[in-house]
Amino acid sequence: MSEAAGTGRNDIPLRFVSAGVEDALERFSEPELLAAGKVNVISVEAIQSRIGARWGLRRQHVFDFTSRVLERGVGTQGFFLRVSETDFFIVHPDLGRVAGQAACLRYLREVLNHFLGEDQMAALGVLQVVDIARGQVNAQRMDNRALIHVDTGVTEVADEEPQRAGGPETQQTLDRWTPFIANDGRQLRVSSTLEPVYELKGFTRIGFRMIRRVSVVQTNEELSSAQLALLSTADLLRVDLATVARGIVRLASEKEQQLSLIVPLSFISLSSARGRTECARQLKTAQSVVKLGVICEIRDIEGVPPGVLLTVTSLVRPFALLVVGHLINTTPGAIMRLDGAGLQALSFDCPSGLGDAEFMGWATAATRAARKVAKSVLVYGASSTRRAGALAALGASHVSQATIETAAQSLT
Repeated sequence: MSEAAGTGRNDIPLRFVSAGVEDALERFSEPELLAAGKVNVISVEAIQSRIGARWGLRRQHVFDFTSRVLERGVGTQGFFLRVSETDFFIVHPDLGRVAGQAACLRYLREVLNHFLGEDQMAALGVLQVVDIARGQVNAQRMDNRALIHVDTGVTEVADEEPQRAGGPETQQTLDRWTPFIANDGRQLRVSSTLEPVYELKGFTRIGFRMIRRVSVVQTNEELSSAQLALLSTADLLRVDLATVARGIVRLASEKEQQLSLIVPLSFISLSSARGRTECARQLKTAQSVVKLGVICEIRDIEGVPPGVLLTVTSLVRPFALLVVGHLINTTPGAIMRLDGAGLQALSFDCPSGLGDAEFMGWATAATRAARKVAKSVLVYGASSTRRAGALAALGASHVSQATIETAAQSLT
């Protein structure tokens, strides 16, 4: 154990501060400030423990890097100070308990990833200060809600009551991924709409699907699927993470917990180790707001060889209740090319503007081909209950139909 750590009563970690910093901390010992959860400590003990005997040679590098992270994150509105061999004292006067701890967790994750290549110990290294006296800092473990807010990317949260969609506060619930500057210089904004999805046997709602929307901030132009496909790999990953983050925040505010949630993720995001790690973290967070689990819908799969898609599907399956492949091209030939890709379900959108005869022709060909490839078939955007019934008769398993309820629920 480092000289910074000890154990106080009631399982509250006790931190000993270095000589000469007691006076600097004394001004933050007001009970109101501490009770509000605005004072925290992050510990780099995990690095000290991992590098062992090399700590003496590396410690200053760790201190310098951590200070740079805190200078950038805390800014001029807060305060930070290294108070021991492993501890940094942080004050966020403008943030609540959960938001402040979530910020501290992000700082520590960046530091641990830089020096250790992973951040699994970060949650144990964030502590809320509850008392400052005589060169000692009494602290308690981080509020677990901060983990959820970091993994969804939320930077401003309500500590008591979740914000309801549609109110003025919703616009302030921004995440770290949107808006952002794309690789081509445009500023893009991501929004996520929730649309109800129904199981066709009993026409019962199983939850929602997320619909991603990306628009150019300067012109408010919404990007088409073809335009989205032209974004860089990094930009697509950012779009995916922003979509899921916003959808989770909206769903978490629902009074009634849903059975499941269909989460759209790009194939390109899931095809890299880094992308899968980030997406898996979001899928795990999404699981916490539904009863049964999340359904991962892999998008932008046109032209991907079945063997390559099978590899990605196999890697994603442990994190999802079901893995779905979404198609834009719904000709039987395009659908049949996915045979052997390991997909448990296929999804596609109803074409708009079709008459009844045209709709039945399209639905018959697309649904029959899809049933040969996957066990379940999800059809989005059925324009009426009658058409939903026709899809059920043809073998589709699920349908989305926003008109059944007053409107799709949206977080922008």
